[in-house]
Amino acid sequence: MWLFDTGAPTSFGSQSALSLAGETFQLTDGYMGMTASTLSDFVSVECAGLLGGDILGQFDFVLDLSHGPIGTIEISSGILQLAGKSVHIDEVIGIPIVTVRIGGADYRMFFDTGAQISYFQHDSLVDYPSVGAIDDFYPGVGQFQTETHNVNVALGETEFTLRCGTLPDLLAVTLMVAETTGIIGNQVITGRRIGYFPRRRIVVF
Repeated sequence: MWLFDTGAPTSFGSQSALSLAGETFQLTDGYMGMTASTLSDFVSVECAGLLGGDILGQFDFVLDLSHGPIGTIEISSGILQLAGKSVHIDEVIGIPIVTVRIGGADYRMFFDTGAQISYFQHDSLVDYPSVGAIDDFYPGVGQFQTETHNVNVALGETEFTLRCGTLPDLLAVTLMVAETTGIIGNQVITGRRIGYFPRRRIVVF
């Protein structure tokens, strides 16, 4: 079991190498103080490691979670196709960025399949319906708690209601450096079949 994490630039694992779709990648044993063991503790699933942008950026993926929490991933070093609505991806250090629409305004946000909730670093967040606090974690920061709100978000032509929190100050600074206003988490892939094609800079819903 590996964490599929588009929001992490670097992969790591409990083994020194990984074979994926016929290609072999060398791995470090951790990233920013996080190892496979600590990752497993945080997500409450035994993980051999994390697949980040350095590996994910080499392939096309079709992720199918349309039939429940147990799904499939199709992976190819060639070109995969999926019918749907395409959303353009920008990129900073291998991490994808998408433009979303909230309250009539456009915002750039990281697209992070490793994030259990989304984040919206904007004063208007408190105006949205409150849905309580949640514990989350991030490499280099560790565990933290945030109050969350349900926010209506349009990603291209697809609309979502996402549970959004606010990041600790240290992480919020990294958003400012990348000129982004938040993180779109994995709620947008649950219950859906999507295409993630980082080499072509698109995600398809």
